[in-house]
Amino acid sequence: MYDFEAEREGQAGPSPVGAPARALLYLELPRWIGEYAASRTLDLVTPARDVGGGRPVLVLPGFSANDAMTGRLRGHLRRHGFRVHGWKLGRNHGLTDRLVDGVEDRFTAVAAQYDEPVSIVGWSFGGLLARWLAHEHADGVRQIVCLGSPWRAEGERTRATAMFERSRERHGISERAREIVETARGPVPVPTTAIWSRTDGIVPWKGCRVDDATDPAPAENVEVLSSHVGMVANPLVLATVVDRLAQDPAHWRPFSWKGLIPGVAS
Repeated sequence: MYDFEAEREGQAGPSPVGAPARALLYLELPRWIGEYAASRTLDLVTPARDVGGGRPVLVLPGFSANDAMTGRLRGHLRRHGFRVHGWKLGRNHGLTDRLVDGVEDRFTAVAAQYDEPVSIVGWSFGGLLARWLAHEHADGVRQIVCLGSPWRAEGERTRATAMFERSRERHGISERAREIVETARGPVPVPTTAIWSRTDGIVPWKGCRVDDATDPAPAENVEVLSSHVGMVANPLVLATVVDRLAQDPAHWRPFSWKGLIPGVAS
């Protein structure tokens, strides 16, 4: 994320956590290849389950990513009965005015197609946008799922921070950026699931965790073994996302790995 905390010169603030080890960063690409291949293979050999019931889902890509990079995730969700939508805004360059206005317009357009709230899945920086949309459109959001999303102030400094700062210089940044981030850091008014990995090679996992809560809405953590780039392809992550999106917010069932095994009660 943008290193907003570094701009608080002389002000007290949360201590930043360190970025992931460089070795984990170097392993991101080979791990993603394995995760993508594994989930594709599982989809070919296991039966699909219509647990989505045609419910709408909007998927937001991470920083510098686009819809093509969330294709594996969206395809998996469609296979299980969800009506899935990409954000259709091209590459995610961060909090520019075009993307801030665009993601809100895209959410509004998707929501207008359905007579029910929309779930949002946000990968990395897309998860922070999902939190913001949930604050701005609480009545229209069913739930959010954040994949490796460093939303905490102490988790701002990541292996991608330099990319954010270069993007700010090249593409600009909205005057609303700091306000959006501060809003997104508040308690989310809809059910929230944070999926994160201690072996993430891009962002510090401690900045991705949420505080377990039931008020104002359920909030829970699910730890997985995954790379950061592979969050949108990893079989464990995909299974968890399907399980969470299948939940009824009015009768929320806490996550359990046993619940993913057919025939085993959670």
